[in-house]
Amino acid sequence: MLQQILRLYNYFLSSDKEFARRLTNLLGFTPVNLDIFRIAFSHRSNGANDKEYALQNNERLEYLGDAVLGTIVAEYLFKKYPNANEGFLTKMRSKIVKRKALNTIGDKMGLDVLLSEHSNTRLSRSMYGNAVEALVGAVYLDLGYEGTKQFVIREILQKFVNVEELEHYDDNYKSQLLEWCQKHGKSVSYKLIARYKYEKRDRFKVAVLVDGKKLATADDFNKRSAEQIASGKALEKLGILTPREQALL
Repeated sequence: MLQQILRLYNYFLSSDKEFARRLTNLLGFTPVNLDIFRIAFSHRSNGANDKEYALQNNERLEYLGDAVLGTIVAEYLFKKYPNANEGFLTKMRSKIVKRKALNTIGDKMGLDVLLSEHSNTRLSRSMYGNAVEALVGAVYLDLGYEGTKQFVIREILQKFVNVEELEHYDDNYKSQLLEWCQKHGKSVSYKLIARYKYEKRDRFKVAVLVDGKKLATADDFNKRSAEQIASGKALEKLGILTPREQALL
């Protein structure tokens, strides 16, 4: 009862009622603790030199949301595919919660607007996926697991993820490129071109070489992920990917 009163207060009477109403449109419910959701959209660069601010950006919520989201998606897939094996379920979960997929979801949810209002930095696409995870973390603190599960299924999976389509989408570009090279008697290798700092994190630039010739390059915060992206670009250059797969790259 008290939480319901607080939700009504936030929506109709709070000095932050405009923010509360925007969250209601985004989430499908009015939060109790608006400050948690403000933090969810606050990038760590806001207080880069402030030790106290370390607890007032979305990194901790991102950490929590990552764990909660992974569990909810795993449970959702487990129930949706009662006869599927562990390997299939693991691949499907990876396709949904991988960084690029979450970046796309965050973009479709319009999180860039809230990020730009609460973060004093130039937005990058990688921030969208981080915000999705932080948002899930904030929802978890507000609603608990069952409420968060309903939110993720209703407002994320059902609206922005075509699970059936993902069944037939192979996003292991390294494997596809290796198979193509083996079939055509060619060699494939990867070379680390650069390692540098971006947003206080290590970022890797990787090149993929086919028969010793550089075919494509890619950057990412994870070396293996950069290799996957570079492999996808190489497959695109080779004309192997379908138009739909190219759109997802």
